[in-house]
Amino acid sequence: DTITFNALISACEKGGKWVNALHLLSTMMQIEVACSTMTFSAAISACEKGSKWKKALQLVTMMAQTTIKSNTIACNAAISACEKCGEWERALEFFCAVMRNEMDTNTFNSAISACEKGRAWEKALQLFSVMPQSQVEFNTVTCNATISACEKAGRWEKALQLLKVMAQSRVELA
Repeated sequence: DTITFNALISACEKGGKWVNALHLLSTMMQIEVACSTMTFSAAISACEKGSKWKKALQLVTMMAQTTIKSNTIACNAAISACEKCGEWERALEFFCAVMRNEMDTNTFNSAISACEKGRAWEKALQLFSVMPQSQVEFNTVTCNATISACEKAGRWEKALQLLKVMAQSRVELA
């Protein structure tokens, strides 16, 4: 049943077995076992861990074509999969597409990290600056990724400004 398959897909995700996770998802659909948000989230996370960004985005698209609602776990994993593969533009495209839905700090962290890896410091700063408007709090990871994006671009003055923001906001330095 759904619970058993979800547990198996989660186990594959944790074990880095994305192919097995996708095979289980496919089997569920073939034998008409109901899939859930958790089913897809675990499969998308497995693709993220396997650096399979295209598969992750395909699964999100597949979710959108059903009555199954995506969640922040699925969206964050898809953005992170793009980020890990250096597909920062795809990560930002997807981020913008999910902006209408619920987002959390991890969603922004994944998108900002993608910008950092893509040396898109201005985009990273842009994302950082919209967090308060989106009522999402930043944390140490957010600040470090944004500072690193600035540092890689030689924008040390922006990095110092962010350090001041961290201190004023009492965000822990790491």
